[in-house]
Amino acid sequence: MSRIGNNPITIPDGVTVEVNDNVITAKGKLGELTQEYSDVDIKIEDGIIKLERPTDGKVHKAKHGLYRALISNMIEGVSNGWTKELELVGVGYRASNQGNKLDLAIGFSHNIVMEIAPEVKVETITEKGKNPIVKLTSHDKQLVGQVAAKIRGFRKPEPYKGKGIKFVGEEIRRKAGKSA
Repeated sequence: MSRIGNNPITIPDGVTVEVNDNVITAKGKLGELTQEYSDVDIKIEDGIIKLERPTDGKVHKAKHGLYRALISNMIEGVSNGWTKELELVGVGYRASNQGNKLDLAIGFSHNIVMEIAPEVKVETITEKGKNPIVKLTSHDKQLVGQVAAKIRGFRKPEPYKGKGIKFVGEEIRRKAGKSA
């Protein structure tokens, strides 16, 4: 039994949800998201969304929880939005942005200039004595995660000194290195 799939989703004020031909659409103050679905029945009653599966087969159980989570993330995104923060750890590592162009100086011979999708808002925070932070915000959770993973992939944190690009709050497994 899918415990996640059985949980109802409450629709907050200012968000409208429509279901048409295996496509669910959520509109809110931050934008609009659509998601195709299959093998589940979606019912909207009194501001609550419930998902039901036709059988207790393995595929139907898996999709029951999957689509419930995706729809919940869509509604959360169009009402509040999603944020990911990346921290640049290393001497001389810098980040700056102009509009949706992110400029990273992370120890290579040239800066990395990355054009970010227009749905994602980029903000760089640089304070003296602290590591630079890149803040990504959007209504689409999948897109924010994908952009953050791509930025992190330029210089993953290494286990000896901990240098690289990491998520804020991420613990890096450290190694001892050579013993003298």
